[in-house]
Amino acid sequence: MFDRLEIRVVPPGPRFAAQLRFWVNGEDVIEGVVQEGGRGPFAADVFPAGRPSPLRATGEGRRLELGEPECTGGCCGFLSVVVRRFGDVVRWSDWEVPQPGSPPTELHFDAGRYDVEVARAEADRRWQVHR
Repeated sequence: MFDRLEIRVVPPGPRFAAQLRFWVNGEDVIEGVVQEGGRGPFAADVFPAGRPSPLRATGEGRRLELGEPECTGGCCGFLSVVVRRFGDVVRWSDWEVPQPGSPPTELHFDAGRYDVEVARAEADRRWQVHR
């Protein structure tokens, strides 16, 4: 059975630009590891204009920062994961977590559904605020 991914955008606020949250199987991965007050990566970093998102899974694994505690990642460390495609499966593995924290289990997504969710989130640019 595959895990289910949903990418949500937290609108920009007075202190931070729009950021992302990653919900897997109905639970916020960042809040589950980083705890309350932590934040996800900035949407503009994960969905850069004119370039594919680093969330897109390829046969070559790459480490992505998914979150950091309220005190910042430079203080206690970042929540990061290696994303890699294996045929019809996208795997999130080799978690690194801020201190203190427990890493999530390895996650496995149906590659087709994963690609659809990343493309949906990548195309939805409502979070961009032009001042």
